[in-house]
Amino acid sequence: MFINTNIKSVLELIQAFPTEQACIDYLEEVIWSGIVVSPFDETSKVYKCKNNQYRCKNTGKYFNIKTGTMFENSKVSLRKWFLAIWLVTSHKKGISSIQLGKDIGVRQATAWFMLQRIRACFGIENCNELEGVVEADETFIGGKNKNRHKDKKVPHSQGRSYKDKVPVMGMLQRDGKLNAFVIPNTRRNSIQPLIHRYVKTGTRLISDEWWAYKGLHRHYDHKVIDHSKKEYVSLQDNTVHNNNIEGSWNILKRSVSGMYNHVSKKHLQKYVDEFVYRYNLREVTDYKKFEHLLNNNNVRTRYKDLTG
Repeated sequence: MFINTNIKSVLELIQAFPTEQACIDYLEEVIWSGIVVSPFDETSKVYKCKNNQYRCKNTGKYFNIKTGTMFENSKVSLRKWFLAIWLVTSHKKGISSIQLGKDIGVRQATAWFMLQRIRACFGIENCNELEGVVEADETFIGGKNKNRHKDKKVPHSQGRSYKDKVPVMGMLQRDGKLNAFVIPNTRRNSIQPLIHRYVKTGTRLISDEWWAYKGLHRHYDHKVIDHSKKEYVSLQDNTVHNNNIEGSWNILKRSVSGMYNHVSKKHLQKYVDEFVYRYNLREVTDYKKFEHLLNNNNVRTRYKDLTG
């Protein structure tokens, strides 16, 4: 099936997928590339049946292109799913479930569930090996201290506190990709395992003076910016700074507060994954973002897992 890979707008997307069958044919081509693979046994021979169904010879089970993907058991048409994915991946700051529901013609609750299924696939861009020069930092998602009720304000003497906030740890490769994760606290045993997992040994690593980064010089060329002394760029070496990742945190916070108003801690990682996906693919076309997600849609999210 030929699809125009130069799609630039919602109108062109709708024209490219005028029917449900066109969406099915496109998905089969993107995911299977002409060779049907059973989701139950990749080695099995597959028989084509009617109504876009297939049967796995080894297991005897029936399946279709939606099986094992975000689309499985969804009553929403693929045309609406495609439109939702396009809107989510192309909007620079995301889209709310209320707005999505209006745009594609579904209830807000349905749009919310669709968004959560889509976000569950965004993690494909949040597992990159980083090298070269990497900036590491944490931020806190939640209400500002000045806006808290009097009995919930955190004294400045307590230093870094995340009372009523959720800490997020990030690592950004200069001129490269970002990884970011919700963490239980900002202690060493929460921060350093992530650095060791995703940052290549020997890399030049830049962080601030927070004590949780101590000891990393054993594995990395660790440079420190002392923010407590109002230092934001090293006077000895102007390449030593955390300005890039701190700038990315500003974008994340504006997205969460401006678009979604409130995000529970339970679902925050999905929103962080969405931000990372959009940030890492900021230089590619909207069609490539759309296609990349469809190529990696094999994460099925059940409603009970979101609400339980």
